[in-house]
Amino acid sequence: MAPSGQVVEKQKPEDPAPDPAPDPAPDPAPGRELQSWQCLVSYLCFYGFMAQMRPGESFITPCLLGPSKNFSQPQVTNEIMPVLSYSYMVVLVPVFLLTDYLRYTPVLVLQGLSYVCVWLLLLFGRTVVHMQLMELFYSVTMAARIAYSSYIFSLVRPERYQRMASYSRTAVLLGVFTSSVLGQLLVTVARLSFTTLNHISLAFLIFSLGLALFLKRPKRSLFFHRPAPVHGASPSELDWMHPGAGRRAGGKLGCALASCGDCVLVRMLRELGASLRRPQLRLWSLWWVFSSTGYYLIVYYVHILWNEVSLVTGSTLAYNGAADAASTLLGAITSFAAGFLKIRWALWAKLVIAGVTAVQAGLVFLLLSTNSIWLCYVAFVLFRGAYQFLVPLATFQIASSLSKELCALVFGINTFLATILKTVITLIVSDKRGFGLAVRKQFFVYFMYFLVLSALYVLGAVMDGLRHFRRRRGQPVPTVTQELRSPEEQSAQALCVEELRSPEEQSAQALCVEELRSPEEQSAQALCVEELRTPERTAQALCLQDTALGDLQGSAPPLLPGDRGEDSVQAPGPEAKA
Repeated sequence: MAPSGQVVEKQKPEDPAPDPAPDPAPDPAPGRELQSWQCLVSYLCFYGFMAQMRPGESFITPCLLGPSKNFSQPQVTNEIMPVLSYSYMVVLVPVFLLTDYLRYTPVLVLQGLSYVCVWLLLLFGRTVVHMQLMELFYSVTMAARIAYSSYIFSLVRPERYQRMASYSRTAVLLGVFTSSVLGQLLVTVARLSFTTLNHISLAFLIFSLGLALFLKRPKRSLFFHRPAPVHGASPSELDWMHPGAGRRAGGKLGCALASCGDCVLVRMLRELGASLRRPQLRLWSLWWVFSSTGYYLIVYYVHILWNEVSLVTGSTLAYNGAADAASTLLGAITSFAAGFLKIRWALWAKLVIAGVTAVQAGLVFLLLSTNSIWLCYVAFVLFRGAYQFLVPLATFQIASSLSKELCALVFGINTFLATILKTVITLIVSDKRGFGLAVRKQFFVYFMYFLVLSALYVLGAVMDGLRHFRRRRGQPVPTVTQELRSPEEQSAQALCVEELRSPEEQSAQALCVEELRSPEEQSAQALCVEELRTPERTAQALCLQDTALGDLQGSAPPLLPGDRGEDSVQAPGPEAKA
């Protein structure tokens, strides 16, 4: 080996001559990379904007109930609309898996084709079966929305995730707002018919489909096409769960499903089960399931309620587009404002959720009881704004304590559970094979749904408040710190309390802790206590205790701006881990 090393050393002095030539090469590389990234972001945001340009979407229900289609309200309410919930539940998981396996771009093309099929059936369909098939294609477009939100993170480096999430979400919201305003202007000012408006929407969708054909297909994805681990890089969640998975040849779907499903997914589910012991993760996941269920049921059927309240089917008196535009704008504002809310979520999360849910229940009651179309519009706008206020908070609380792989799995499971619950409610309440209730009676059921949820959250908040009050009276220092401080501060404070207690109290507390903890936790805790027994560590623990108690008197650390994707989540702070 020594001679070979000498040969290499002798060859090195001969190379400096050509070295000055490639030296200038690294200078334009960052410029080319920056320019390429800017072009990619611009094209992707332009596609996201154009994909939302469907000015006729706000007027689909008036079109179905109007003279052009002439469907009856029971047909739309009890036969056509329920198909959307059923088909969405069926296609959600296959589209999710195909999105990752096919690397996003084909699914975006499928979404564009499905949108075109929706509007072709809307224009040329005449029977209930045609409209039910239209709802099937529309459910595919809804399930494929995950492709766009995941696609943006597969093309850029992790340090640009947050900016990409911000740009893409802004483009989508701006597209929805512009589409709603344009549709409303074409209906009320230009006095176009719903049929003409649907032709314009079809033209926009064909154009966005052409844009999707030129999207760059990424080389990696989250599960099936993970990049090979780089030497010296920290392994991802999937790598340490299944170390051999990265070395398997993944060219066939069977091998990919076997390696990901049999090993990685099972271990991820086990890790998820361990993560569900965190109270905040359970709370916000349950909120996501139940609240999103009620939210989408309201969104699906509110246009039918508007048509019944207004008692008109003419194109010039419908302001559905204006209501959708206003609700989108208010949702964006409340989502942005939620990022600056400073609160100790371990103590006040249930109370905040209960308050917002109670407001939603009151707005649903206003929707079903009023005969003014303008009050209906205002109530719906406020209802959507209240829901969008809590979405970024839930996203942050769930994602901040998980890796991006587990985060994607949690959001996928929450969405699927919400879809199942929504389908069950639709089958019982809306479908003609169930009770087949009229739209106002359905909204009364949804009002009771939100009222029961708010009552449960209030009860949980009261119980938590009583529990904290009792613990604070008995053991003020350990209880408050254990609820609101990070694990490091909890360990340091526990050591301080142990030093200050009598030997009898220390023995009793040690026995209680030993009985309640698992053998692994007992071993780890014993090692930590043994290492921190020196006087220097004890002094450091006392300092941490004083700092922790001082922080409790001041304001809580600010909440990071929310509503980020799973890949753009920063390291969780003390509040997120509480």
